[in-house]
Formats: sequence, C-alpha cells, structure tokens
Amino acid sequence: MVRLGQVATPRLKRDQVLVRVRASAVTTADYRFRASVFPTPFWLPGRLMLGLFRPRNPVLGMDFSGVVEAVGSAVSRFRVGDAVFGATEPMRRGAHAEFIAMPESGAIIHKPESLTHQQAAAIPFGASCALDFLRDVARVQAGQRVLILGASGAVGVWAVQLARQLGAEVTGVCSTRNLELVRSLGAHHVLDYTAGSLFPEGKTYDLIFDTAGITSFANCRAALSDNGTYLPLESGLREMGQVLVTSLRRGKKVRFSVSKNTRQGLEQIVELIASGALTPVVDRVYPMQEIADAHRHVESRHKRGSVVVAMGAAE
Repeated sequence: MVRLGQVATPRLKRDQVLVRVRASAVTTADYRFRASVFPTPFWLPGRLMLGLFRPRNPVLGMDFSGVVEAVGSAVSRFRVGDAVFGATEPMRRGAHAEFIAMPESGAIIHKPESLTHQQAAAIPFGASCALDFLRDVARVQAGQRVLILGASGAVGVWAVQLARQLGAEVTGVCSTRNLELVRSLGAHHVLDYTAGSLFPEGKTYDLIFDTAGITSFANCRAALSDNGTYLPLESGLREMGQVLVTSLRRGKKVRFSVSKNTRQGLEQIVELIASGALTPVVDRVYPMQEIADAHRHVESRHKRGSVVVAMGAAE
C-alpha cells in the first residue's frame, strides 16, 4: 500500500547535502521493495534487510532531482541553490519525499541545465543498469549483434541507445505500440513480441539482454551465436548456477550482475547525453498526490521509459 504522510526533515550530517526534491522516479525496484517481490531464495534475506514485519524506512524512492537546500560543514562540491540529481543506496531510499539527505561522496552530481528535473530523475536506475550490463559485464563491441528484450522499458530504452553508441547492430523487442519509439532510439531492427516468436528463425545474436524477465537461457540458447552471451537483468539461483557451469566450458555463456549507482557512472551518462548519444524517455509524470497511481502504472510492466513523480509545479 502506498499512502501520503508527514515525515520529519532529515537531520543533516557534516558530510551531507540536503536536497529539496523536485522530481523522483518510480522504478521496478521501488515496486519490489514495497511488495517484497524477490526471487524465492532471496525473499527472507530481502525481508530481513528491509524489515521483517514493517519497513525500516517507510519512504520509498531512490532516483531524484532537485535543488540543494543546505550543506554540511565538510561539504565542498555543492552550494545552496545548486541543481542536482542522483540516487540513494537501495537500503536507504527516501527520494519520494520533499527532502532527502545525501552524502557528498554518494551518487549525486550537478544537473545539466539542458535537462529538466523530470528528465534528470529518469536517468539513474535505467541508465546505470544499461551502462553496467552492456559496457562492463557484456563488454559489447562494435559489429556485434545485440538483441534487447523489453526494449521500451526503463532499462531497455537506455540499452538500445547505449548498444547503438557502442557500435552494435541492435534489435529491440517490444509491443506493437512501442515499435516506433524503439526505432527512434536507434534500433536497427524492431520485433513485435505480440506478432510471433521472440527469435526469428535462422537469426543468431552475440548478446541477448533480457531486461524484462520474459525468457531463460534454455529458451534463447538456439538464438545465441556460438560464443554468445545470455544476460538477464533479473537473476536467481538458477542463473547463478548457469553462470558457474557455462564459465567452465567453451561456448555460450550466462552472465549476471547487480547494478550500482555511482557518481562516476552518472557523470559518464551525462557526457553521453550532452554529446547527443543518449536521451531520457519519460512515459508519464504524476503529481505527488497521485503517487499510488504511479506505482500501479509501474507494476503493470507496460510503461515506456520512466515514470516520474513531480513534487512541485509541473515543468
């Protein structure tokens, strides 16, 4: 259940900045934290981390954009009035509130003037995942054939753009209504999963990146090239076992990772946005009073890009 309420303004530590939040994204991670939707083996550890009987931190939200309201005595990178954006640690959260305290050393950077607060709030979750998984885990190279499942989602829209920027031949898989969006983001080919098989007969890919959790290594193995990689965004014990087994032999591999927001990663993403290689995709902007509707929209798993909550007047 999501409901509005009053919370205390965070106390500022000497190494923190207090941000007045202007916009905050609602992500699938927020939905999972709220509803305790974890892979079966990780349900109990997840509940123990978040709070077994009630949430340790009842305020959801990790991705935010806003304006610095106050700075701690040890802070040197930011000043009052600076426009900033970033993401909290998963266990801390709290971005779905009017104020949030962030460590200066955390995943927080100055917001480019070219981006609205709503666009900036749409960056951390999806862009950081795509950057980590494609560049650092899969190590996508120019000329490789990359298939992206869930190409119109919060991670998928960034993955399509990044894979194209890395020089890959990109195929995006999405529903009928999102074909033009995915094509406009740079996909060389688009497939409508409602019209037939996810994997065209005779086509193989060097990387299959499943951002939506709709397939498995067994299902897409035939569509991988001889040394191709299956990379699921959502992983459980099965995928961990497959990573181990496939690493011990030649041929097709399974890899997985856990994405983490960092200041350096956000700075690299901003550089790519400034160059024109990437652009944020915002599906809908909800006023704070309708945050429960924003969560329902995210939970439907049919959003295009990011869903954002505006804390103040619309931009």
